[in-house]
Amino acid sequence: MPGTNLTREEAQQRAKLLTVDSYEIDLDLSGAQGEGGTYRSVTTVRFDSAETGAESFIDLVAPAVHEVTLNGDSLDPAEVFKDSRIALSGILAGRNILRVVADCAYTNTGEGLHRFVDPVDQQAYLYTQFEVPDARRVFASFEQPDLKATFQFTVKAPTGWTVISNSPTPEPKDDIWVFEPTPRISTYITALILGPYHSVHSVYEKDGQSVPLGIYCRPSLAEFLDSDAIFEVTRQGFEWFQEKFDYAYPFKKYDQLFVPEFNAGAMENAGAVTIRDQYVFRSKVTDAAYEVRAATILHELAHMWFGDLVTMEWWNDLWLNESFATYAEAACQAYAPQSRWPHSWTTFANSMKTWAYRQDQLPSTHPIMAEINDLDDVLVNFDGITYAKGASVLKQLVAYVGEDEFFQGVQAYFKRHAFGNTRLSDLLGALEETSGRDLKTWSKAWLETAGINVLRPEIETDANGVITAFAIRQEAPALPAGAKGESTLRPHRIAVGLYDLDDDSGKLLRDDENGRIELDVDGELTAVPELVGRRRPAVILLNDDDLSYAKVRLDEQSLAFVTEHLGDFESSLPRALCWASAWDMTRDAELATRDYLSLVLSGIGKESDIGVVQSLHRQVKLAVELYADPTAREALLTRWTDATLAHLKSAPAGGDHQLAWARAFAATARTPEQLDLLEGLLDGRETIEGLAVDTELRWAFVQQLAAVGRFDEAEIAGEYERDRTAAGARHATSARAARPTEEAKSEAWASVVESDKLPNAVQEAVIGGFVQTGQRELLAPYTDKYFAAVKDVWDSRSHEMAQQIVVGLYPSIQVSEETLRKTDEWLASAEPGPALRRLISESRAGIERALRAQAADAAATTR
Repeated sequence: MPGTNLTREEAQQRAKLLTVDSYEIDLDLSGAQGEGGTYRSVTTVRFDSAETGAESFIDLVAPAVHEVTLNGDSLDPAEVFKDSRIALSGILAGRNILRVVADCAYTNTGEGLHRFVDPVDQQAYLYTQFEVPDARRVFASFEQPDLKATFQFTVKAPTGWTVISNSPTPEPKDDIWVFEPTPRISTYITALILGPYHSVHSVYEKDGQSVPLGIYCRPSLAEFLDSDAIFEVTRQGFEWFQEKFDYAYPFKKYDQLFVPEFNAGAMENAGAVTIRDQYVFRSKVTDAAYEVRAATILHELAHMWFGDLVTMEWWNDLWLNESFATYAEAACQAYAPQSRWPHSWTTFANSMKTWAYRQDQLPSTHPIMAEINDLDDVLVNFDGITYAKGASVLKQLVAYVGEDEFFQGVQAYFKRHAFGNTRLSDLLGALEETSGRDLKTWSKAWLETAGINVLRPEIETDANGVITAFAIRQEAPALPAGAKGESTLRPHRIAVGLYDLDDDSGKLLRDDENGRIELDVDGELTAVPELVGRRRPAVILLNDDDLSYAKVRLDEQSLAFVTEHLGDFESSLPRALCWASAWDMTRDAELATRDYLSLVLSGIGKESDIGVVQSLHRQVKLAVELYADPTAREALLTRWTDATLAHLKSAPAGGDHQLAWARAFAATARTPEQLDLLEGLLDGRETIEGLAVDTELRWAFVQQLAAVGRFDEAEIAGEYERDRTAAGARHATSARAARPTEEAKSEAWASVVESDKLPNAVQEAVIGGFVQTGQRELLAPYTDKYFAAVKDVWDSRSHEMAQQIVVGLYPSIQVSEETLRKTDEWLASAEPGPALRRLISESRAGIERALRAQAADAAATTR
């Protein structure tokens, strides 16, 4: 039996046989304000079959099917409905009308039709999330991206509610909302959002074009909704994308809906984008948070063209869908006029590429163009290669073919394939036409191979410091054990930056005329004769401007200078590249954790980019807690926490850096004096000028106080009384799970592993509180419990819920050979399927990496 899976071969066969014309979907959601449960779903599908009398199937996940009627003939649901399919066996006509009446289920997992009750107003709020295969949880559908059709939704909703879908919102009659049919789109980007949502409306207008814009959120968040800022970013995206794509926005309106308990950042439903409502900021956040939100907004808007207008044929081109939107979001922020974040390529290097580098060194690494054989494959493929490595390679492709030529090819691609489906070859073909370049070799090297290259400079100088020889060595480290394929040397287009310390400004500067050389690197060793005869600068930076996708190493002299002067780079991008290189070296056990900590402490005070600062906070905490020699861990944590407090007290009052340092301090506060300060800041006995201890910052303090045993149940409950909201409930749940007692851990474990009642967001909060690096001994018994339960969890829960547990509760903080042994024994005996094996193997790789880093840090004590 197929269960809920679908293979690529089955999808291809069905696509050859069927052409789908339209869906009419009638949902009775009038009881949604009640206890939930199920609702009536009636689907009418019109489709053609290339063969009379052929067999096929339609997808549906539902507790009960009451009627199946094909071309007027009634089929017995008990006979034709099994697993997630309704069989249409040997009875198809040339033209067909199928009607399915079913009871479908509300969910609390963020999949299908998610139902949430806001504790503030006790009202229900619903939204759909269909990618990858979950439209079939709401209506019967041919659930694959290349069987596009039009969709007409009719919805009966509770009185007073609003219903939003892909088409413009109609006026209801007797609480029934009848939407116009959509253009031809794929099932996974259809959407319904309904409830008593608050909304703000505007319009995008230019040259006679008028697109209605809407922003929605729950009324309990309305006071925090900064709609003007969201509309501003949205309009910038419309301006830039329509110019670059030379194709008008393809849908009739554009709504952005901030919805509760959303599993992802956002989803590109055509004309009705759903976004996690944590992006409606209840408290002060740094500018980095606004930049990330803007990137998310632009990412989903780019998908309206690349993904919704033109859609991948099958999920093996998911990377292109997501990589293009990721590249486009950063490019828009970098180049759009009046952009608030023209430094977006720094953020890209700092966050996206570090994610890609990390993912590319796991045993699950795969070519960008992954082989997706079935739905199980794609569900675990929303990873750093699909998004970040792919976007990095696209950025390199733009440099390779030329920016104008790239967008000319994209324009031709949209016009040629509008409302259709494509493969990678369709886009590359268009780019070959506009650029004149043969991209087949490029594609094979970059898209069809796995792994990451390392670039190192090899420099010789004479007694006067003049360069006598310079070359770039490219390495292709062996792929991790278990990874498919072979390591590969690739062609790179990079820049070499030459930096010196300016006596007047004290800044590390690159000479505008002579400080940058751009060249092609290919093969194992590439000579750079242009540098011979020149005086060696203080710092030589490979891959300056971040043109290529490769890990970069500094030579010994440059590293020594950067260690003292990293914060002195005038530009944020070379700083980010050096920070990233240092972090790579730490993760790869080439730089001891204690030396990485010293490097950060020497330069972070001069780092102006708040996104980089916050990334460094996270990385230092991870390095000290997992990569440091265990015998030195406490001393390093003390050194770091003392530094966070000093920076907190010296940071400009009321600024982003002060807020970031407050959070970093709270994350590792440990001494009685430090914990007293947290308590004092909470109750007002202590103050720091400019620091507003608002709702979210209070919870950050409470989490740490609970984790060290300073806050008990009564004090957590008291804090929740101050913030009786959905976010407050999640924070309180996480704080309870963080308490350092056997009872708290047992209760948290039971609620997640032994029960399946928690909503997705609450389950995530419990897991986040349960795992505390300072509680290794208390959590040690749960390693065996994890391996005893994880297979049953995977087999019995929905994908999103199971993956949260599998990844979140793996004993990642138990860094030992014993954890590796138990993991290997489980992998050998449990016979997990490919998806579960991949997730466990990725987590196991983290233990191996931490052990190597700990050994390197221990060896550093003997220097």
